[in-house]
Amino acid sequence: MLWKCGICGFVHEGAEAPEKCPKCGFPKENYAQLAEEDAKKIYDSDRTNDIHMKIVNLSMQIATLARQGIALSLDPTCVGVFEKAKDEAWTINQRSKAEIATHLANGKW
Repeated sequence: MLWKCGICGFVHEGAEAPEKCPKCGFPKENYAQLAEEDAKKIYDSDRTNDIHMKIVNLSMQIATLARQGIALSLDPTCVGVFEKAKDEAWTINQRSKAEIATHLANGKW
């Protein structure tokens, strides 16, 4: 069963709600058991959410590497490739963040 904190939105998995929320510390009374349909959304989207978070992290790594390459300024062509990689990493990052936001808005978290 899934339980959702009515204060902060933390989702707990278990036979009953925790005595207090691990995120905000509010007591068990603030938890509500999620309907089966809402719980299914969360379970079904769990892996895709993880993939989007990994993409966000990887795109940040690409942007960091690209900035390092730009700073080395070996030659204009090389700098151009790094600038494009940095810009493309930003786009990839924002696309996955937007999808995560959509999942949140639709209760898929």
